[in-house]
Amino acid sequence: MKIFLTGGTGFIGRPLTQRLLDRGWEVTALVRNPGSDESKEIQTLGAHLVQGDITNKESMRIPMSGVDVVIHNAAWYQFGISKKHRELMYKINVEGTRNTLNLAVELGIPKIIYTSTVLAFGRTGEIIADETYVRQYPPLTSYEETKSKAHEIAVELQRQGAPIIINCPASVFGPGDHSEIGYLTKMYVRKILPPILWTPNAKLAHIFVDDVAEGIVHCVEYGKFGETYILSTDNQTHKEMFDSWRGCEGGCKKTWIWLPDSIAIFINTIAPPFERLLGLPVVFSKEFIYAAKNNWQFSGDKAERELHIQFYDLENAWKDTIEGERELIKKK
Repeated sequence: MKIFLTGGTGFIGRPLTQRLLDRGWEVTALVRNPGSDESKEIQTLGAHLVQGDITNKESMRIPMSGVDVVIHNAAWYQFGISKKHRELMYKINVEGTRNTLNLAVELGIPKIIYTSTVLAFGRTGEIIADETYVRQYPPLTSYEETKSKAHEIAVELQRQGAPIIINCPASVFGPGDHSEIGYLTKMYVRKILPPILWTPNAKLAHIFVDDVAEGIVHCVEYGKFGETYILSTDNQTHKEMFDSWRGCEGGCKKTWIWLPDSIAIFINTIAPPFERLLGLPVVFSKEFIYAAKNNWQFSGDKAERELHIQFYDLENAWKDTIEGERELIKKK
């Protein structure tokens, strides 16, 4: 089977590329920079690299032509981006999705897999949502807004009869994660995570990165056209998440203070300029705290049942993540 893959060099994309190749499939990966370390990594695995960009539809036409499956996995995930970058995020997440999916339909590709996100459904409050859930609240972040619009593009094409299968991962974690939670795990491993935290009771759906990669492959193998599959292991409060980490070697074995939301919002609102000034990644931001103080609860039962997959339990997945981060630190 011939696969055309976008986003193969990313956090999800690298283990996804490995699993596609493990099936004996031929993988053509669209990359912006063939000379990057990430590109060389998946090339070493056996992927064939083609230079292009999802924001340039014509750059994908020749390499996409004649494949059996298109997997559109590329997106820009980040909270707290500056105003000047919001247009670029829209161009990547929305226009890039429109370009990729429309071209795949135009070329008559037999099967198209799109990686969306549970954020496309919005906050859930006290509900544990499934694929039938209808958004109740407006987007809180640029990422949520752009991925929601991209999701609508995919759903509309499904309604028109396009052979599209959508997967919606929950909050993805694992070694090497560069999301806000990923940076917090790195701080924990380095014993610099402070004992002052916030939003202990907010609930979030999680899934291990390897399960997302396997879930996308199972969409190729078992997914049904027109369907959406939420990839989610379970829901945890933030306190439960931090407690899982504390079973492993690291710092912050006890949280001394759980800050009120008002103080947490103030800290996160003023943090980005200082993070940028110090040359640090923007981890703490207004978008981060507003997302963190809400519930995002989702069930992955349909995916486990219909995609014939069993997701890794969170307790052991967190242990693997912490130990994996420790190994990555040793290699640097």
